[in-house]
Amino acid sequence: MNVVEMKGITKRFPGTVANDNISLAVKKGEIHALLGENGAGKSTLMNILFGLYQPDEGQILINEKPVTITGPTMANKLGIGMVHQHFMLVQPFSVTENIILGDERSQKGFIDYKTAERVIKELSDRYGLQVDPQANISEISVGMQQRVEILKTLYRGADTLIFDEPTAVLTPQEIEELIEIMRNLVKEGKTIIFITHKLKEIMSACDRVTVIRRGKVIKTLDVSETDEKELAALMVGREVSFTVEKKEANPKETILQVKDLVVEGSRGIRAVDSLDLEVKAGEIVGLAGVDGNGQTELIEAITGLRPVKSGSIQLRDRDITHFKPRKVTEAGLGHIPEDRHKRGLILDFTVSENMVLQTYYQSPFSKGWTIHFSEVDKYTKRLIDEFDVRTPDEHTPIRALSGGNQQKAIIAREVDRDPDLLIAAQPTRGLDVGAIEFIHRRLIEQRDRGKAVLLVSLELDEIMKVSDRVAVINGGRIVGWVDPHTVSEEELGLLMAGRSIQEGVNQ
Repeated sequence: MNVVEMKGITKRFPGTVANDNISLAVKKGEIHALLGENGAGKSTLMNILFGLYQPDEGQILINEKPVTITGPTMANKLGIGMVHQHFMLVQPFSVTENIILGDERSQKGFIDYKTAERVIKELSDRYGLQVDPQANISEISVGMQQRVEILKTLYRGADTLIFDEPTAVLTPQEIEELIEIMRNLVKEGKTIIFITHKLKEIMSACDRVTVIRRGKVIKTLDVSETDEKELAALMVGREVSFTVEKKEANPKETILQVKDLVVEGSRGIRAVDSLDLEVKAGEIVGLAGVDGNGQTELIEAITGLRPVKSGSIQLRDRDITHFKPRKVTEAGLGHIPEDRHKRGLILDFTVSENMVLQTYYQSPFSKGWTIHFSEVDKYTKRLIDEFDVRTPDEHTPIRALSGGNQQKAIIAREVDRDPDLLIAAQPTRGLDVGAIEFIHRRLIEQRDRGKAVLLVSLELDEIMKVSDRVAVINGGRIVGWVDPHTVSEEELGLLMAGRSIQEGVNQ
């Protein structure tokens, strides 16, 4: 039986057809993947199913009955819940307050928090979510916040759950835990639609997969009858290489020198603890570590976003330890931030405006108090073409682009400025295999042009393939350097966990 059927769905936006006569059938009790490259129309289709958009054409059937889904409340009543890529949680509120928000149940005129907490605890235990109903959202991990979003849908009685790029912000361990949670949900009779572009996760978690390319359905396959290579080719329309082609590095003079650096975290605790790090021209240094071991604070200190307690940061022959962000940028540093919305973009600005955030006051974009918008637009059009940023035009608000295309816009802006040092923090987070291949090639091109690249990633596979040397960070310190060509993922994992490789061998 099909619990969800979408027939001939078409959705147009100004300048683009996001969904072009798409039909999709999801069976009860399956994990059905919706696979496609960035901007293919996956999220738009699911936003239609959840009632956030109305289709221009087509029909939706739930449990084989035609329905009109006018909004998320109607979707909830039909048993559909959605876990969004960017969480919709109120940070100062507790887990319980967030889950019941908009669905508060009262007793004698007061919100019945005790009953809500008991129900949430029962749901959490039943599906193996391990969420504390009394915890504050601001104090729990990103992975745990996602579980709260899952609980929100279950609390409202969802039988079909839509997961929109659920692993984009998770660590490898959290991804494994999420897949286990999804399996538990299906065992209990739920159905899951899993929007993703990560092929490994489809192969390990899903029953069937529907591939969408440029707004059209290409094919629906049983996962047991396909492989990553076929899925990648269907997704991007060409064969994709899963290896990173690069010649041996030729490192030269030191570009970045960090000495005895101490940086405090948000609670006054040492997040970076007497750290030393060096990156040379003509090499890519990978920084590997479990999330929360000082990577974010280190990047913020180097880029001028967080004050330095002690120690020094040198870029070429300049001490930039206490420089403000603009001065750091002008000194020759490019930064692809790990959080594109918080640090990389101004979402209500157009694509053009975002492309010149660091350079709008320089020639040829500006003269005196006047900005030459024609020059800004000409520059942006070139970057859109060169970096394959999928957007109706350069004047589109950047929030209207898919997450992956927002990321490509940031990378285009930072790489094109040709900095001496490029810090790439989670540069392929939220990108499809074709875009990942493109970004890796760009990072290697920067290296081959004699630039220094510091790659910070939670993806071990990315660190191992792209880096020339790998520094391992644990507890705010560099605890070891390894050669990515000779070290195994297991050995690297031991160092990341704060143990020596020898300890692992002796166990």
